[in-house]
Amino acid sequence: MLDKARITGLILAGGQGSRLGGVDKGLQAFEGQPLVQHALQRLAPQVGRVMISANRNLDVYQRMVVPVWPDEPSSAGYEGPLAGFLAGLAHCETSYLVTVPCDSPRMPVDLVQRLWQRLQDDAADVAIAATRRGGELKLEPVFCLMKRELQASLQCYMQSGHRKIERWTAGQRRAVVVFDDAAAFANVNTPDELAALQAPPR
Repeated sequence: MLDKARITGLILAGGQGSRLGGVDKGLQAFEGQPLVQHALQRLAPQVGRVMISANRNLDVYQRMVVPVWPDEPSSAGYEGPLAGFLAGLAHCETSYLVTVPCDSPRMPVDLVQRLWQRLQDDAADVAIAATRRGGELKLEPVFCLMKRELQASLQCYMQSGHRKIERWTAGQRRAVVVFDDAAAFANVNTPDELAALQAPPR
């Protein structure tokens, strides 16, 4: 049975938003409130506590009354979502960390329950979501539940110069959970995608 108190949720809002013109993606308005707020409302009931990974506008994120952690400084500059994973693991005080992006406002309300169940069933160290699109399995690697003790493994992986989530998780005891509703994982990378996601269904 899922014990939410053992899981910390981390919302990844530290990206550069390059395809959105460099704006802070998590703070873009969606249905009257910032995208990150939607993620917070979806994730918070599924976990014991929540944190946000952000690298700018920290004062704005801190007003959401959850801890906010930036990536560790790096001479390589922005290092992608795994840097957010690493910051989350460094500040995680529970046995497990689950990560979600700030720009998927329709994420499943049973996301954590299903990832947790598969992780337990498969005796895995990490579980990630997947969907089927066009008949092919597509990993959704930023939707990821992991044991806190993977911090050292991730640190070593990143120090070796690697940045791909899929490659790192493939080196762990990994479970994959397939969700039928691919639309629940729709995310925002461009202004057109933001507008399309807000458009009422036809």
